[in-house]
Amino acid sequence: MKILIIGAYGTFGSRLSQLLANKSQLTLFIAGRSIKHAEQFCKTIDKNVAKILPLYFDRNDLEIEKRLKSIQPDIVIDATGPFQFYGNDPYHVVKACLATSTNYMDLADGTQFVKDISQFDSQAKSKNLFLLSGVSTCPVLTATVVRSLTKGLHEIHSIKGGIAPSPYVNIGPNVIRAITSYAGQPMSVVRHRQLIIRYGLTETMRYTISPPGYLPLKNRRFSLVDVPDYQILRDLWPNINSIWFGAGTIPESLHRLLNYFAWLVRLRLFPNLSSFSSIIQQVMNNIRWGERRGGMFISIEGINNQGHTYERSWHLIAEGDIGPFIPTLGIDAIIHRILNGKIPTSGARAATTDLELEDYDNLFKKLGIITGQRESINKTNTSLTLYQKLLDQAWYQLPYSLQRMHSYTTNTIVAGIAKVERGTSITSKLIAMLFRFPQAGQEIPVQVVFKPNIKGELWTRTFAGRSFSSWQMEGHGRSDKLLNERFGPFTFGLALVINSEKLYLIVRNWSFLGIPLPSFLAPNGISYEYDNNGQFCFNVEIKHRLTGLIVRYSGWLEKA
Repeated sequence: MKILIIGAYGTFGSRLSQLLANKSQLTLFIAGRSIKHAEQFCKTIDKNVAKILPLYFDRNDLEIEKRLKSIQPDIVIDATGPFQFYGNDPYHVVKACLATSTNYMDLADGTQFVKDISQFDSQAKSKNLFLLSGVSTCPVLTATVVRSLTKGLHEIHSIKGGIAPSPYVNIGPNVIRAITSYAGQPMSVVRHRQLIIRYGLTETMRYTISPPGYLPLKNRRFSLVDVPDYQILRDLWPNINSIWFGAGTIPESLHRLLNYFAWLVRLRLFPNLSSFSSIIQQVMNNIRWGERRGGMFISIEGINNQGHTYERSWHLIAEGDIGPFIPTLGIDAIIHRILNGKIPTSGARAATTDLELEDYDNLFKKLGIITGQRESINKTNTSLTLYQKLLDQAWYQLPYSLQRMHSYTTNTIVAGIAKVERGTSITSKLIAMLFRFPQAGQEIPVQVVFKPNIKGELWTRTFAGRSFSSWQMEGHGRSDKLLNERFGPFTFGLALVINSEKLYLIVRNWSFLGIPLPSFLAPNGISYEYDNNGQFCFNVEIKHRLTGLIVRYSGWLEKA
């Protein structure tokens, strides 16, 4: 099968080319307006089993039909963009594909472009062709996720979503051009079951992307972006009350600066940001810090047949620089289906119903991308304990002894034996004394009293008659989906991470009297719970880069 990829060496086209190069049944034309760049890129594709051919191809060529007839591809993939700037004849390539009886797909995220491709539906069906638009993160992946989340629900009221790219991924010029084109400009979004006007990058929300049992992204600020989903998803769910999509770029200081300039445009104090797109790209690609990981979330609210309100969310985390592959996975999945005899139905449309989440899941696993779902009924469920709520579906990955220890709903005493080590520096000794941490020793009797209530759990630990307490509760705001543990005036946001049947508690943020403190100055250490032949065991380590070890205690507990 011959596939012509226009823009094949660009930001997303290059990722798609790398994925498709692993399929021996394919001949790939690596096409663009520079044959030199196409040839250079072909040399960089590793371990390819497909036939790779560089090709000069200009999508704006007036003789594009003639070019397609000479190449005779089975499928044309447009990976160029930005689709918001395709001029007076945006469907130039689509029309050429119709004229030459060639199937077509694209990575478009321009609202009008994706929606209006349906004008060619009857022509495509008459020629038994498929013309699929928006086969990218938005709207195809988002629609596929929403369709999965809504199974079993009678009504769906709202959809929220966001993309949080890694700060270390280079952002291409076409992406920046698209963002600056709508920053502060009017755009149509869904509110109160209607399309109303809002302004790009001037509305914000915070969200924590957190697949259950996996290290979450730090809580991010998301700003309203223009995506086809407002209209495309509304076509799938006509009675939906609201749809909101945002981008959560970091560093947050630059994100807030972009919000500020968007407001200047919104207030007509500035015409637009398009003329600054190259400067914005340079700043975002050179001033960056934070974790080298990105993610995505989709959250819905709906009602089942029994009238219960559900909130369900889907979370994705991509480590390292894998994130830019995600927009290309839809096309990769469709090509995989075609090679297995599952050809898309003929017609011209946004490809929102052409894939299932399982198609994506197989590709996520190959790339090491982590996904998971969370669910709550009426947003509060008093029948669940604190750790059950936070771990959600990952709760069932815990060994039974850990589940039992975190299932107590009434005042409970557990006891056991522990070994305690203390730091030797003066500062570490002062901190240990201030928080009443236990003295060093072997075979120390330990008792823990749990006092749970609707707000959280009070843990009182007693080592050889010396006690200290902490209050554990569900985090909110910047600590959303974290376990907040408060020691006096200090509160620590802890991620609950399951790895090799151990439950790790990892510090993600901290505060003093509610005032956030710098994360790089937070105490750290390796703390986890584990099972040993059916017995609950623990290892708690508290240290700091300025003091070294403060305290480390390990041992076992059982109900007294």
